Amino acid sequence: MSIDVGALRQSWPQPGNPRPIVIIGAGGIVTDAHLPAYRLANLPVAGVFDLDAGRARAVAEKWDTRAFASLDEAIATPDAVYDLALPPAAHLDVLPKLPDGATVLLQKPMGRDLAEATAILNLCRAKSLKAAVNFQLRFSPMLLAVADALQRGWLGRPIDVEVHLSLVTPWQLFPFLVGMPRVEIAVHSIHYLDTLRALLGNPTGVHARTLGHPSTTLAQTRTSALFDFAPDQRVTFSINHNHDFGRRFQDASFRIEGTEGAAMVKLGLLLNYPEGEPDELWITRRDDDWTQVPLQGRWFPHAFIGTMSNLQRYAAGEDDRLVTSVEDAWHTMALAEAAFESAALPATPVRSSP
Repeated sequence: MSIDVGALRQSWPQPGNPRPIVIIGAGGIVTDAHLPAYRLANLPVAGVFDLDAGRARAVAEKWDTRAFASLDEAIATPDAVYDLALPPAAHLDVLPKLPDGATVLLQKPMGRDLAEATAILNLCRAKSLKAAVNFQLRFSPMLLAVADALQRGWLGRPIDVEVHLSLVTPWQLFPFLVGMPRVEIAVHSIHYLDTLRALLGNPTGVHARTLGHPSTTLAQTRTSALFDFAPDQRVTFSINHNHDFGRRFQDASFRIEGTEGAAMVKLGLLLNYPEGEPDELWITRRDDDWTQVPLQGRWFPHAFIGTMSNLQRYAAGEDDRLVTSVEDAWHTMALAEAAFESAALPATPVRSSP
């Protein structure tokens, strides 16, 4: 191959003098991703707080850290970076209690809808918070490499992008989703909305449908969407979390085709989640063979190192840009809102007679 795939960027620089991390919330995402990531990167964790004190103690004991007795005690940690690993409805309850000027990472999504995202943004502005949202897929080794390949011009100009999922997601691991009016786009496909924006910029429009499935009471578990970018760019999602017919034809992929080359990403984490399979990235240029990029990590937990590292480096003046700042994340929430609004619109009727 005429390009050196080993040169592609796959990680974010870590902070030179990392500050202690206070984790607020002790759910599954903390033990599956946050704490493994911070241990892997030697980022110090001051402790964890959860309304369920028993759960906080169990997590703290397993990960050799402190269980805070109260939210006030957690917030009082000197020089802390606050990691709010909370359901979206809880952000507006905790943010007002943080010190003005604090450094904080909010678990995605940024509220339950655009109205809450706007309230969060305004609150962060009023309190001068250095605040980012944990839209971490763009920090995964495979997507950092794709972004680097695009920046180097290896793929040319992107003209066709498709996210395709056909698999089984164990929604029972996320009990807070039960009863929520917005599920699939709001808490899952929002990863891909944010990644689209990272790679292509903001679309001008979206056409979407999102719906449930007879096997679950969740509001939505399947989504189809088309996104308007340039006139010659086709960008689409086909998302089905209910393909329960064995592994053979299950799929979790992110395909980017350009005028000069293409990249194919396998989102291995999603296949047999949470154990997952290896992530994969393949790249080709016109008239070349496909080449597999050796990945230096996985979506979970490695991408979580990136979001926390960028936040800490930005707060210390080591990075000049907070990549998933609340200012940027608001636009991802606006895109999700537009998708839900589109899904609520009636379809164009099909004529039934000449």
